[in-house]
Amino acid sequence: MADILIKNVRAIDETTDKICDILIENGTIAEIGESIDKNAERIIDGTGKTVMPALFDMHVHLRDPGFTHKEDVVTGCAAAAAGGFTGVVCMPNTKPASDNREVFDYIREKAAPTGVEVYPAGCITKGMQGGELADFDEYVSAGIKVISDDGRPVETAELMRKALELTNSNGLLAASHCEDLSIINGGIINKGKISEQLGVKGMNRASEDSITAREIALAMSCNSRIHICHVSTEGSISMIRDAKKAGVRVTCETAPHYFTYTDEKLLSRDADYRMNPPLREERDRIAVLNGVLDGTVDCIVTDHAPHTAEEKRDFLKAPNGVVGLETSLAATLTALYHTGKITLNRVVSIMSANPRRILGLAPIELKAGSTADLIIADIDREWTVIPEELHSKSKNSVFKGEKLRGKNIMTISKGRIIFESK
Repeated sequence: MADILIKNVRAIDETTDKICDILIENGTIAEIGESIDKNAERIIDGTGKTVMPALFDMHVHLRDPGFTHKEDVVTGCAAAAAGGFTGVVCMPNTKPASDNREVFDYIREKAAPTGVEVYPAGCITKGMQGGELADFDEYVSAGIKVISDDGRPVETAELMRKALELTNSNGLLAASHCEDLSIINGGIINKGKISEQLGVKGMNRASEDSITAREIALAMSCNSRIHICHVSTEGSISMIRDAKKAGVRVTCETAPHYFTYTDEKLLSRDADYRMNPPLREERDRIAVLNGVLDGTVDCIVTDHAPHTAEEKRDFLKAPNGVVGLETSLAATLTALYHTGKITLNRVVSIMSANPRRILGLAPIELKAGSTADLIIADIDREWTVIPEELHSKSKNSVFKGEKLRGKNIMTISKGRIIFESK
């Protein structure tokens, strides 16, 4: 493992903002200071660049096992590394479903050489079928941290309540995909004037809001933790904000497209703008944005959901989902930092430190002795998202063709460079 010396770089973590040199030795930060004069196998001129703790995405779909024509663990980790992530949680809607040690071990073994640490989520219900709870004791012994039936809700409130009750003793975090399938009833985009204009069946926001309310009530009754996935509505943001004030142990996430775009993108009838939950209306976009700004939203994720071009070709029949690992940092910097809404320190909180805390992992700090999981970013670099240049197998980016400002140029995992831009 080569020692690395980064010279004259801007160092940012949750509390730090300074120009300095950073010396990395044996996978850790050995020294931070001014004018470090030591030999290193790799010396990087960081002038005009920014070092930050590597990002962590607690909601991705790697499609492996079972759907490797869309993505696999190796290509998904390559996309993660390119985007600045050295840790991800992968959701369990694979085939077979991720509900046993054999699948967990398979995912981890494939990820190990990539330098991206993959944390498989275990299904809440066996096979994600909604019938009975999975073996949580096996999950704990296998080192699993998150349980979810993401891709669909746990339809029975009592089953979800039992799961939450058990998490109080086993320490697992339940992450909920909030969607009432009976309300959705075949809808494919947000229900509103755009769905009416297009003549397609809409997804009423009550679907998300009703299950968000249910999960908050269940967590309150059990005094358990609950994590609400990919929040997209004004109603859900409001309920989560109030629940936090009331002391409910609720955390939540959103993705950049929810505070950047509205359902007007669907007027193009391009299925690359279809995801679940869908792009909503302007009032929802503003509510999600405000939720990020006031701390209601704990972390920004991608909900990276690869699908092939062939699958996305038919607007009405295409599966929901967009890729996002390689655009998330840039989209967040463009929408939030470069508009003066948040600081870079806050970017570190919501894209690196907070998701790690939620999982019970220590945040990465820029100080001597810390693990050298870092990124070097050009905060001001403008670039256009060209799907064909993405590392993911699938190219269904909601930001395709957009000019973004800010780009990761190097990812260092435990002292090893796992991505470097050309």
